[in-house]
Amino acid sequence: MNIYFSCSLTGGRADEGVYAAIVDYLLAQGHEVPTAHLARPDVMALEQIVSPLEVYERDVQWVNECDALIAEVSTPSHGVGYEIALALTLGKPVLCCYRQGVRVTKMILGNTHPTLTVAAYADEAGALEAVKRFLNKTPR
Repeated sequence: MNIYFSCSLTGGRADEGVYAAIVDYLLAQGHEVPTAHLARPDVMALEQIVSPLEVYERDVQWVNECDALIAEVSTPSHGVGYEIALALTLGKPVLCCYRQGVRVTKMILGNTHPTLTVAAYADEAGALEAVKRFLNKTPR
């Protein structure tokens, strides 16, 4: 399955360990993750050399081509919100997962879109469990 992984870049990288665990799990399961680099510590240097237009065009194409989108939404991000909305508009299955106890926008928490799943997790293992549950219910 082609899975677009979405996470905060400029908003903060406090959850980078969870980002990496999710991406590593997806790759180990044989999924294609065009955004795998977003979970890596050197992502800011890599993305700095790409123009805003190139990022926009690349990421929109990747969302269009993906089978599902998984977003870690503990850290607010305009880009992540945009990608989630685009994927939902396209009818893609979307998982938004977040650390228990953080404030998450009501635009996600209150969204009743039929292809959206929202899951809180307590730790990295819980985040991976949310991903597994989402993938098990997502048509391939």
